[in-house]
Amino acid sequence: MSSKHISQETFDAAVRENIEEFEMGPEEAVREAMEQFESQGVDLSNIVKTVPKVSANGPQEPEHDVLQALNALREAMTHSSQGQKVLMPLAQFRDQCQQHKPNRFLAAQKGAYPVLLAAWQLATADDPALLLQVLDALSALTDGQPDLLDAHGLQLLVDTLAQGSGTPDLACAALRLVRHVCLKHEQNRQALVKAGVLPLLTGAITQHGHCADVVREACGALRIMTFDDDIRVPFGQAHTHAKMIVQEHQGLKLLVKAAQAFPDNPGVLSEVCSTLSRLAVRNEFCQEIVDLGGLDVLVALLDSDTSHQDLVKQVLSALRAIAGNDDVKDAIVRAGGAESIVATMTRHLASAQVCEQSCAALCALALRKPENSRVIVEGGGALATLEAMKAHPKEVGVQKQACMLIRNLVARAQVYSQPILDLGAEALILQARAAHRDCEDVAKAALRDLGCRVELCELWTGQKGGLVL
Repeated sequence: MSSKHISQETFDAAVRENIEEFEMGPEEAVREAMEQFESQGVDLSNIVKTVPKVSANGPQEPEHDVLQALNALREAMTHSSQGQKVLMPLAQFRDQCQQHKPNRFLAAQKGAYPVLLAAWQLATADDPALLLQVLDALSALTDGQPDLLDAHGLQLLVDTLAQGSGTPDLACAALRLVRHVCLKHEQNRQALVKAGVLPLLTGAITQHGHCADVVREACGALRIMTFDDDIRVPFGQAHTHAKMIVQEHQGLKLLVKAAQAFPDNPGVLSEVCSTLSRLAVRNEFCQEIVDLGGLDVLVALLDSDTSHQDLVKQVLSALRAIAGNDDVKDAIVRAGGAESIVATMTRHLASAQVCEQSCAALCALALRKPENSRVIVEGGGALATLEAMKAHPKEVGVQKQACMLIRNLVARAQVYSQPILDLGAEALILQARAAHRDCEDVAKAALRDLGCRVELCELWTGQKGGLVL
């Protein structure tokens, strides 16, 4: 990965030099500058790769479109205290930020966040149109730049959510902003939770439960709170936040009800299932999902023969998560879940992601459960798994999960070893082992439990040799 960086001004100067001194056209000048810097190992991911233009009403010095939009917004804020005069500049700035990440990065460098914060303070509950535009613009600006949020902005965000009487559009914009400022930012997550954001997120589902967009955005915001994706922090609070959502704010009950309220909306159902997966972090939570009727919803979705592969993937992920509870494993099998998963994998055999999640879910059901292994094998699960391996030989996720599933199927039910071998399992496992380094250990385990010959070498015994200083 490139480690060198340059400023936007440096890149623009190189482009201008190509145009003025080497008489290149704009596109050729940009392309030549890109090639020049990339050959030097410069990372251009945050650089706007267009030629600056002179604004019709702005300064004579050429500027990029996003900076022209920012200047227009700044000008409107300076000369008007009326929200209506700021609406159009806000919308134009938002549109520029939504186009490309470099636009957002450059705008942030040039002080866009304080300008939007001032516009946020200008907006009131009596001017929902302005508030909506501000939230949309901030959401666009902070996408991929969560560090921009400061203590003042955090409090304004919590206050905006706490008003609770806004329109669904306002709720969506605020929830989207929560998601953007919390992604890969543990400090913002913890600060928002401390400020009381969790009941506001679940409250949005309660208040706007009829609105699919709000439910979808609220699920995304809740799920972000359970992430542990900030590499700058050694230990996050993902597990604690998940427990708080479930135990203190009835998160599972709200989500299962939301799934039942939107049976024909794949977008909402996908978000709900994905969020359930993130909250199923304890045995009792897995059981609670079953008790609330969530298992019936998940199995019914698999049986619905839906063509929405993302929804199918999230349903399988949710089943895999709740199968972490041994009692729930049995409940899933009794509900016909194993057969439904096999049928789903067969139906979506062309999708590597569905095959991977199907194998992972079946793997969880078969772990330490020989009776469940019987149901899976007799239901065609082993055959479907091997077909998935054949269909996706280059997908390491499919190969790895398939090897783990085969191992779990026979580990405590050796009677199925020969039937699975007769289907050609050994050759496929050896192929996976040879093609993917990550499959080495799981492939050996599968071959060993199938009764195949496999060399299990000790990497180091601690003998024959001493340390040389």
